[in-house]
Amino acid sequence: MYKYGQYCPVAKAVEILGDRWTLLIVRDLLTGTCHFNELERGLPGISRGLLAERLRRLERMELVEKVDLANGRKRTAYYLTEAGQELQSVINSLLVWGARWAFEEPEEDELDPVLLMWWMRSRVCVEELPEERVVVRFDFQGAKYETFWLLLSKEDVSVCLTDPGFDLDLLVTADLSAFFQIWLGRFTFDDALRENLIEVDGIPALADALPDWFAYSLAAPAVRAAKIE
Repeated sequence: MYKYGQYCPVAKAVEILGDRWTLLIVRDLLTGTCHFNELERGLPGISRGLLAERLRRLERMELVEKVDLANGRKRTAYYLTEAGQELQSVINSLLVWGARWAFEEPEEDELDPVLLMWWMRSRVCVEELPEERVVVRFDFQGAKYETFWLLLSKEDVSVCLTDPGFDLDLLVTADLSAFFQIWLGRFTFDDALRENLIEVDGIPALADALPDWFAYSLAAPAVRAAKIE
C-alpha cells in the first residue's frame, strides 16, 4: 500500500482503494459474486496470488468478511461489510463518469469473449426463460473466431467452452465488438440485427425471445444516457 502522508479523507481512501484491481474486485462483490474462482473468472488478467492478496487486504481494512461455508465442502465466500457496501455509490459515480468521459470504441485487446459469456451467465432473467432447456451456440467473429455454448433453464445456467452434445436450439453469429457494445448499452440488439452485425438462426419463437432473456450490463443505462447527451 502506498501511503501519501496526508491527513485527508481522500488520501486515506485512495491508500485503501487505489491499488490495481481493488475497485474492480469491489465492483464484482457488489454484484453478488462471492467465491474466489468466480471472482477470478470475472477478472481476466489477475493472478490467483494477487487476487488472494487483494482480498486479504480488504479483510484487514474491514471492507470484506471471509466466511467458511458449512455445506460439507471446504469452500469460503467473501462478503462486503457495511463499510464495503457503502462503496456502491463510489462505483456508481465512477460508472457514470466513465460512461460519459472515457467510454469510446473498444480496443481489440479489451474484447475477451470468455468474460462476455461469464457476464451473460450472471445476468440471465430466469423468469423470462421457456419451461424447456434451451441450448444456444455463440459464434463470435472478429480478430479471431471463437465458439461458446450457453445452456439455459430455470434451474441452472451454464457456459460451455466445448460442445455439450445437446441438440442446438439457436445459433447466434455475431461480431464480438458489436456484441460487447450491445451488452454495455452502446446500441441495441435490434440495431445490430439491422446492421447485419448479428444473426440469429433456429426456432423462430426462441429467436424472437432471445433479447429478453438477459438483463444486460448494470452499466448499460449510464452508457445509453451518456450517448444521448
